[in-house]
Amino acid sequence: MNEEMLTSPSGQLPAHAAILLRDSNIDDRSVLADLRCDPLIEVIDHGISLMNQWRAIRPAPTAQEIGEPMRWAYYPWRRTVVSVLGPRAFRRLRLDRNRNKITSAEQDRLGRLTIGVVGLSVGHVIAHTLAMEGLCETLRLADFDTVELSNLNRIPATVLDLGINKAVVAARRIAELDPYSRVEVYSGGLNEGSLDAFFDGLDLVIEECDSLDMKVRVREEARTRGIPVLMQTSDRGLFDVERFDSEPGRDLFHGLLGALDPQAWAGLTTRDKAPHVMRILEASDLSARMAASMVEIDRTISTWPQLAGDVQLGAATVAAAVRRFGCGEHLPSGRIRIDLDTFLDELEKHPRTRLPIQADKSSAVDLTRQIPGDPLEAVIHAIRLGPSGGNCQPWSIRVTPSSVDIHLAAERTSAMDVGFRGSYVAIGAASFNARVAAAKHSVLGSIAEFPEGPTSDMVVSIALGDGTDPGLADQYPAMIRRISNRNFGRRAPLSGRLMADLRRAAAAEGTSLCLVTEPDRLALLGEILAESDRLRFLTPLLHEHMMSELKWPGLDRLDQGIDVRTLGVDAGELAKLKVASRSDVMAYLAAWGGGHALGDATRDRIEATSALAVIALDGDSPSDYVRGGAAAERVWIRATRANLGVQPVSPVCLYARTEQDRNGLCAGFGAELAELQHRFDQILGLGARQAPALVLRLSHDAGSVTRSQRLPRASIVSITPSSTTDTRTTTHVLPRFS
Repeated sequence: MNEEMLTSPSGQLPAHAAILLRDSNIDDRSVLADLRCDPLIEVIDHGISLMNQWRAIRPAPTAQEIGEPMRWAYYPWRRTVVSVLGPRAFRRLRLDRNRNKITSAEQDRLGRLTIGVVGLSVGHVIAHTLAMEGLCETLRLADFDTVELSNLNRIPATVLDLGINKAVVAARRIAELDPYSRVEVYSGGLNEGSLDAFFDGLDLVIEECDSLDMKVRVREEARTRGIPVLMQTSDRGLFDVERFDSEPGRDLFHGLLGALDPQAWAGLTTRDKAPHVMRILEASDLSARMAASMVEIDRTISTWPQLAGDVQLGAATVAAAVRRFGCGEHLPSGRIRIDLDTFLDELEKHPRTRLPIQADKSSAVDLTRQIPGDPLEAVIHAIRLGPSGGNCQPWSIRVTPSSVDIHLAAERTSAMDVGFRGSYVAIGAASFNARVAAAKHSVLGSIAEFPEGPTSDMVVSIALGDGTDPGLADQYPAMIRRISNRNFGRRAPLSGRLMADLRRAAAAEGTSLCLVTEPDRLALLGEILAESDRLRFLTPLLHEHMMSELKWPGLDRLDQGIDVRTLGVDAGELAKLKVASRSDVMAYLAAWGGGHALGDATRDRIEATSALAVIALDGDSPSDYVRGGAAAERVWIRATRANLGVQPVSPVCLYARTEQDRNGLCAGFGAELAELQHRFDQILGLGARQAPALVLRLSHDAGSVTRSQRLPRASIVSITPSSTTDTRTTTHVLPRFS
């Protein structure tokens, strides 16, 4: 065989294209003779069968069409020669079964398109589908990567293709489908040096690459040139259309990523890519298995999963869109999901309904901006400012002629509030605020805990008098400013004087303070708190209650629960939170024994912590927890005066004191909770009779945060009128602040 007749200008045999030879050409005849004589070359002649099929087509081919000479296609990588019809006959017969899903006229129109495909994993099936349907004249394929064994779950290649460039493999498969196909291969992928050549003359680009920076760069170039971009993401059949040809000013990725800097994304790890990918994919709409898998990246799996069936469905979607585009039919910009699992669920014909989204109807105001001057109202206002788990505000305030009483509002507690211990801590903190306000306004009197007995819902009764306490009054401004700060902040040493002040603050309320500042002990506690968060996510009841606490501006009321803007997280973390909010995702993670990344946010914050402050009680009676709440608030206010950021980071088992408590709180994880609790107490050196009331994370330079709102005054304050006129009650209770 004379290989000079077969070589490209570079002197190499073609890597991906069939060599077409004709018996009527003298040079080709010589090459064919050599090929036939080569014992390593297989020659397959389908001539008679092909001509019979060609003559049987309807409508029947013309005499001129019948007379089109046959060809021989040589595939060097297969060392095979096969007979084929001439180009016109081949195309018509091969695409005959498209009719009339695609008419002949439409087939001709589509056959003039030039389409680029960037990324030949998912892109392989797409390119092959476009070629199978005859939807373009020229395909340009760009990918720098080679086929690996783990690609064979979705790339229809074989073990014989391992180590070969993905674009070359796709081009070879298309050539074996149609030797007349025009396929241009960019085996070096796309870069600034190849973009011009790749985009010149394109009608459409299909972007399926993994590189975030190249995803952006492709869209920038397409927008500049007015070329539409299609993207198929296999999970739940997600499909995107960006019509930069008709919308030259359109935001990339539908604006989901905001301002974009592709250079900043170059070289990101798979894990670092995940938050951005989830923003692109809209995490709340991922399939449960995909979303749960995203949590496991770099833990139990190396990257996000893809299935061949999903990829093939995606290729069908892209082909449908290309047909619309090429035929001039309606194809607007936008995003859809073609979710087969959803459609399969409809086999049972059970209609699905969605609850209406509740608009933001909150009438709450920032209580720090409306500080009453009236003494009684100042006390009520201070109580309302008290901290509580999940901002549940588990209190009601009853004003009598002689006192302000704080009652337990049991209907506003959650599963973590075992034995109402968390509510007692919150009420203790609120009662301390009341004492500070009373001292500031010279109406300080006595305070009684559980005046009607330990089982009563009246937890604290505050008698107003005419006293004051300069030490308490001095804390009033910081009490008003006290806030949960969930920002990272930074680690820095606490001064010896400040640590002594914090311990004295706890001791003043009859408790002790464990301060942990050593990095190694903080790291151990960080692991415990992170694992505690994981269990909270994976326990259905706790997860349900936790997610119900989170409030989204524009969707929820904000006067109870935690406004997501107070979480101190960026858009990527909020995207992760959308995933974490889904019970179906958590169910998969629990079943897999996964979800360890769910505690990363807490672990990372502990790494930036100056200290963990744990309020320790010498008993666990309701009164002990009330005093613990007062101590926690006093410590918190002192830290606020020192300009520290303070965040409660208590473990889920904080108020579960017995095995029964733990099993009831965290079904299926009772033993793990017990182990976490044991390790926690051991690191802190807590005695057998001691109980933690609250864990606070202290950090420097935490910055400003959004303040959680509070329930309207009228919904928590009630007045018991006096049987005789009481000037103080009448004067001070009538104004309503809400």
